[in-house]
Order: sequence, then structure tokens, then C-alpha cells
Amino acid sequence: METREQALAQDAALYAAQFGVTPAEALRRLKAQEASVGATDAIAREFAGRLAGISIQHRPDYRIVVLLTGSEPVPDRTAAGIPVVFRTGAKATHAQAVAAMRRHLIDFRTDLPGARGAGYDQRTGEVVLLITPAEAQSLGTEAIRARAEQVSGVPVRVVVNPLLESNMAVVGGARIEGLNVLTNRRNRCTSAFVVTNGETNAITTAAHCPDQLTYVDGDGSTVTLPMIGSWGAAYRDVQINGSADSPNPYFFSDEPAGSLRQVQTWRSVASTRAGDFVCHYGSSSGYSCATVELNDYAPPGDLCGGPCSPTWVTVKGPSCVPGDSGGPVFIGEVAIGIAKGINRDAAGQCEFYYYMSTDYLPPPWRTSAHGEQIAPLLIASARHGLRRVVAELHDAILLVDMDDPGLERARLRIAEQAVADDDHQVAWLDEVRRCAVDPDGSAAALAGDRVGLQPRAIRHVDDRHLLALEQVRRLHQHRIERDRSHIMEIGLGDRRPMDLRFHHRPHHWVGS
Repeated sequence: METREQALAQDAALYAAQFGVTPAEALRRLKAQEASVGATDAIAREFAGRLAGISIQHRPDYRIVVLLTGSEPVPDRTAAGIPVVFRTGAKATHAQAVAAMRRHLIDFRTDLPGARGAGYDQRTGEVVLLITPAEAQSLGTEAIRARAEQVSGVPVRVVVNPLLESNMAVVGGARIEGLNVLTNRRNRCTSAFVVTNGETNAITTAAHCPDQLTYVDGDGSTVTLPMIGSWGAAYRDVQINGSADSPNPYFFSDEPAGSLRQVQTWRSVASTRAGDFVCHYGSSSGYSCATVELNDYAPPGDLCGGPCSPTWVTVKGPSCVPGDSGGPVFIGEVAIGIAKGINRDAAGQCEFYYYMSTDYLPPPWRTSAHGEQIAPLLIASARHGLRRVVAELHDAILLVDMDDPGLERARLRIAEQAVADDDHQVAWLDEVRRCAVDPDGSAAALAGDRVGLQPRAIRHVDDRHLLALEQVRRLHQHRIERDRSHIMEIGLGDRRPMDLRFHHRPHHWVGS
């Protein structure tokens, strides 16, 4: 088992090779990268109305760059010993750009019929639109860019890319094996992190891997991993398989080298910055590290069981090949995500890969971490009123500070709606993709994707059809364009949709 220092030193060796610095300087930078997360989270809250992006700059000097809208200057500062430089003049905030991308650019079909990818670049404050060489030749990149900006109202950068994107396809072979019922061949994926629902531990991989898996250890011994559930639509690609032999939050950063690490914590996608140096292990490509490029990426086509949401994060290539599906994305002992797909050039070289943040693990599952204690849980049912109160390990929590205008009131008479897409038992911050409060009040069905109390943050609601019925994309709702509208129940027994449009705060319904 590697210590924290050994784990970061291993990652720092790859950083030093990529950026031409000494191993000692690389280690200093990676420690500062993790230590500065809290500071950049605070900056994001402080400048929420102006924030276009936060990024890590590696050359010529190591620094944090904050991009803001408007012209009012902000004095530079430091965070964890790193210079923080403020730049102004961005044309749109991060939130405005992503909202415009959802509304106009992901389904830019009238003007650009072919499939495309789109993501947000925090370094430049631009939506990046990936188009094929054929589209560029027939329509012209400048014409496409101008039309995209006209439609969306935000800055757009057009990048010509063959869009040879696919899931990190499973191949015949080794580490986690399963029978592909379509081809009747043995396939291989890579396991990611140990997860827990508070009672049971299990192992994660990608949803497009075989359902029934066998874990193959380095000594050849095997463990059967029966499938618990699989979630592969829009913003998720994760499968959870039972593993009675996973009591500890261990993962391999480099299995052939025997580099075993222990998850200490996890990083939310809201805290992930362009330029963050992250690592990945795949059973085919092995251990590699590179920098985050695009936040809020929407892969092209129907790679997510239909259109993909702009919730994926891309990492620069070239180390990604088939067989890496489901592998862990991490830095040091911090869990970050689960690898999903790759983008290749015409020669087959990996341009970038993208991952699902651990934020999107299906409730009540969450990343297991060393030394974690299950937080006290006060369970209230929005449908049946107060059902039971359970303090799992400690005394009951009466106040929950979520950095909203003030402290939450005593929980005994409150039915909390979902604050974000994850489902840890006590919310940290009221930011999008942070933690929900009551797991049993914000769970989504597995296959039917019922709307009801979906565990999604209520923020920007795109210009789409509102749902008149519960089930999405069924025959009686043939005019519904997508299943990604944010719908929530208003009160007890009220099943009608609500037009939230540009509401920006989490909803807390107080019972009578």
C-alpha cells in the first residue's frame, strides 16, 4: 500500500517528464494543486456573478488564472502558495455559456445536421464546437462559428475533429472479464473505485461493460462480481457489481507495478479546473497522467443511450485505448472519475478521453474513502410525512450549514428536495452537482427514469417541452424531445410539472 507521499511522488514523476521540471518541483505543484481547491471554490462563490472560468497554468510559470466578465479589475492574490491572477473581459459567464450550449449548440441540427461534440473551455471562456472535416469543407469553419455565436449569444471556438468517438470499447482479455451476450466472446474492462451505500460495499466500472463480471487478480485467482445495477443514460456511464471481498477503499494506480492506493477523499466536478493534472489507469493502456481540457463536455451522437449531457470532463491524450473502460481517474489518493470514452484522430491516435465524475454515482451509492464514518441521517418522507429518524453513528444533526443565506432549520419537520445530483447524506454547499440531503427523498428509478424527485440540481432549465406525464420518451409522449428537463414536485401529492426556467437556488419545501 502506497503512502500519500509515495502516491503523489509517482504522479509527480510523470508531471516532471511532461513539463520539464524537477521531481521536487513537480511534487510541490501537485501538493499545491490539491491544497488550492478550497481557495478556488471560495473564489467561485465570491465571483459567482462574473465567473467565466478557473484554470491551472503550467507554463511559463505555475499559477491559477481566474477569468471574469466585465472590466472591473480584481487584485491578484495567492492560494496555497500559488499566484492567483485575475483576468477580465470575458463575454459570458461559465453558467451562461453552458446554458446556451445546452439550448442551442448540442442540437445545432438545423444549421449543422451532422453529429458534433461541444464543451466549455474555462481557460478562454469559450464554448468549443467540434465539427468534422467534411462539414468544415462544405460550410466553412468561420461561417459555422459566426452562426453558432449568433444562435447562442456566447463566444464559440470551432475545432475540426474527425469525431471518431467511441466508448473505451471492451476487448477480449484480462482484468475484469465478462461474456458479451451479443458476440458470445469474453470481454475486458477495468474496475474503478470501491463504493458503498452505507451498508454494502461494491465495485464500479463502465455501464457498457458486460453485466456479469469476474475479477481476475494478479496471481490468477478470480472473484465473481454479480451485477447490482447499471446506469448509462445522458450523464452517467457506471455499473455497480457486488463484491463481498471489497471492505476497503483500495484501487490500483498501476496494477502491473503493484501500486495500490487507498482513497482518502474525492473531488467534485464543480471543483475541477481546466489544467488540473489527473491520472488514469486502464488495463490496456496502463498508468498515465495528463491535464484536464474541457469541462461540461457533451460527446457527439448517441454514446449515452441517446444524446449526451454536457457533464463529462475531457483529459488530454495520448494514453487511452480500448479496454480502459471503467478505469479510475484520480490524483494521489483523491478519486475523481470513471473513464468512459475516447476521441481519436484519423490515424487512430487518442486525442483525449473523457470521464464521468464520481458526483454522478447513483444514489445511495457513493465513493468509499478511508476512515469515513457514515454521517447521521434524519430521514423524512415527502409523501408520507416524517417516517423515521435514524442516527446511524452519532447524535442527530439539527443544523446544516449549506452556505445558503443562513443555517437550515431543525430537520424534524422538513422534507428536503434534491440539492444536487449526488446523494451523500449531508450537503456541503448549495452549488450545482454538490450533495443532496435525503437519499430516500431524491432517488431516481433505475430503468424507467421517472421524473418525480430526481436527484438533480435545479438551476438552468433549458428551452424544452415541459413534461405532462411522468414517464419520459414513451409512446404517449412522442413529442418530448429529451429526458433532461429539470422537473420537481411542488408539495405533497402535487405531480404537475413546474416551469423553473432561470431559477438559481435550491428548493427546500417546509412541511406543515
